[in-house]
Amino acid sequence: MAYFHLKLVPPRPGFPHDASPEEMTAMQDHAGYWRGLADKGVAIVVGPVFAEGGSFGIAVVEVADAAEAQTLADSDPVITAGLGFRFETSPMPSIILRTSAGGAAAAR
Repeated sequence: MAYFHLKLVPPRPGFPHDASPEEMTAMQDHAGYWRGLADKGVAIVVGPVFAEGGSFGIAVVEVADAAEAQTLADSDPVITAGLGFRFETSPMPSIILRTSAGGAAAAR
């Protein structure tokens, strides 16, 4: 298995503060999509980042290869809605996970 960082770039710097109702509906579908991938163990972490230069989304996923990571990105409802969002996908050669309540820290 391999790890990838996916960065969701919104259509403009003011998003989500100036989001349209259509964009908000797509974002609700987006959240459900990623929640499902997290429940399946594919998505390790997903969430918004409110940076000084504008917001964006991140996901770290564990998949077979870059093609599968790209398929996850391309299948996101916010992408398929055609609203101007895009993903930047980057490989992560290793990750360090925090110690869980049930065991030791894992390095992968």
